[in-house]
Amino acid sequence: MLIRDAVESEFDEIGELTVRAYANLPNLELRDDYRGVLMNVARRAQSNRVLVAEDEGVLVGTVTFVSDPTSEEAEFDDPDAAGIRMLAVDVAYQGRGIGRALTEACVMAARTAGRQRVILFTLDAMVVAQSLYRSLGFVRDTRRDWEPVPDVSLIGYAIELAD
Repeated sequence: MLIRDAVESEFDEIGELTVRAYANLPNLELRDDYRGVLMNVARRAQSNRVLVAEDEGVLVGTVTFVSDPTSEEAEFDDPDAAGIRMLAVDVAYQGRGIGRALTEACVMAARTAGRQRVILFTLDAMVVAQSLYRSLGFVRDTRRDWEPVPDVSLIGYAIELAD
């Protein structure tokens, strides 16, 4: 498996992969407005790194690395932090360590960028992702919880990076 930066010709495929992964989550109703956000990889890529996991030429996962709070995609305002958004693994490839590899790539990118912590948000329905984050050292941070739109509660996690 190879983790690399996405290229523009893959943006539609990445958006579709992300929507499929999110739509497959139990107890999650994927709102049409958010479906559009997930599909708009070109917008995310303007000021962030969109990473993909490739296995034998097939895109099997993706994540958006938000390097600082000035990005339109940032859901945080901490100047010493980086963020992770829209982690998704193709349904047929889940359980193979792809989400872990993508998350680790973001943590490494944050270290390289000199960030002190990585922040991410998840939903109650994303139980497997929460387990993954905890196993990598992310800690639940209730101070960061927020509601971007009515009836959508985001759960905060953060990991402090050692110098």
